[in-house]
Amino acid sequence: MRVSFAEIGIESILIDALNSEGITDPFEVQTESIPFALEGHDVCCRAPTGSGKTLAFGLPLITRCNKATAYMPTALILSPTRELAEQICNVLKPLASKVKLGVLAVYGGTTYNKQRRALKNGVEIVVACPGRLLDLMDQKALDLSNVDIVVIDEADRMADMGFIKPVCKILDKCAEKRQTILFSATLDDEVADLVSGYQKNPVNVEVGPKDVSMDSMNHFFWEMKSSRKAEISGKAIKSIGKSIIFCRTRAGVDRVGYELQDQGLNVTTLHGGLTQSQRDKAMKRFSKGMSIALVATDVAARGIDIQGVKCVIHYDPPENGKAYKHRSGRTARAGEHGTVISLVQRPQKRSYVQIQKKVGIRYDIKPPKLSELPDTEFDYDEYLIESKEARDNDSSERNNRGRGRSYNHKRNRRYRRSNQGRNQSSNRNGSSRRNRNGNRNSNRNGNRNSNRNGNRNGNRNGNRNGNRNGNRDSNRNGNRNGNRNGSRNPSNSRNRGRRNSGRSNNSSRQRN
Repeated sequence: MRVSFAEIGIESILIDALNSEGITDPFEVQTESIPFALEGHDVCCRAPTGSGKTLAFGLPLITRCNKATAYMPTALILSPTRELAEQICNVLKPLASKVKLGVLAVYGGTTYNKQRRALKNGVEIVVACPGRLLDLMDQKALDLSNVDIVVIDEADRMADMGFIKPVCKILDKCAEKRQTILFSATLDDEVADLVSGYQKNPVNVEVGPKDVSMDSMNHFFWEMKSSRKAEISGKAIKSIGKSIIFCRTRAGVDRVGYELQDQGLNVTTLHGGLTQSQRDKAMKRFSKGMSIALVATDVAARGIDIQGVKCVIHYDPPENGKAYKHRSGRTARAGEHGTVISLVQRPQKRSYVQIQKKVGIRYDIKPPKLSELPDTEFDYDEYLIESKEARDNDSSERNNRGRGRSYNHKRNRRYRRSNQGRNQSSNRNGSSRRNRNGNRNSNRNGNRNSNRNGNRNGNRNGNRNGNRNGNRDSNRNGNRNGNRNGSRNPSNSRNRGRRNSGRSNNSSRQRN
């Protein structure tokens, strides 16, 4: 039997705001938890990501929230990642504004000043990552003693990321008589300790399966060389549609994104090396359907809830069975089916067999066969970067915003080294090529017949036509036929190039 928001106690002004956004009926987790939360009980809820948890704790919090004063919020929501904090904030802001409540997202990667100003003006609901919140507390920029409602979202992710101790420290600073609401996909280990230590007679609510179901996914384990991974990934994306590709490192994310773009695919990259503004734009592009694939690291993708993901690709192997479940759980959400592809190199076969045992599945590891992928009614033409010029522009934009910070840095360094070698060879052979600054027979690094400042036949320590390293006709500081202090051929020079000064002299005279 269907239950309405009004029947579970939500006030009409919030119901109207929900209806304007197309939300008319509550999900199961909302129906089960909201009535207890509205009564002020502590709630311990186990529910999978994507089940409607944000409104399940957000609606009661907005209903019961008190007005705030400067630097003293009255409600706090703790999130493990920036992306999840921003998602929660975006959901709650339009609802809170209807009842004249302020919502502020607090996380790293953004300036402190904006957050301090908002807290000074008085904001009721703070959605925060533990690290930045503790920083602001240490700076005396906020006081949690008036916080009488605390929500801990994705508590199991908090534990995985080592945030349980910071969370406990934050809870100790909140009001003693408070309501504590906890949501988690699992309730074991450190999460159980959190429940027993910081909740008082909580109401237990359990929704959905206790673990991510592998049955709603088609699993493929394809063995291949590393050089084929990008090609196979691109073809799979074109066949299936909206996908998330997981890599272990930031450099790997950048490289894979670049290689998929070379295939003409419009993809987005997401990792911890990007600024918060860049991460927000990446999430917006992918969630709004402006790109066909998101290439991400595990940490960056934790807790994100994006609908319509058809495929997850394990480009690099997950750390363990739990990580495999978490990655794969980005697809097959809300009762839909999804596809999970693992790209396996030969040395990784044994670890993938162990992962399969951990998650309770059994599939053969075999060569890729794209024809086995499920048929989807998907036209990827709209996601293609249509021309080389467009691909170059998009790649340039990604470089400017930091996407290639590691990958392109290495490429540029190799390029500089090769140019340096060519310049040295050119100078040795007496060629008259010009360098970046337009100086003839001279380069940036001070090679033969020239130095960085463009002066000839001087050295650092004062040996005529010789320098510290025994190179001829060149020095670091560029004093002509002299030394650093201006003396000519001092007898006490300790330059290792002294032995060559005679030869340098003769050579210079011949050249001159």
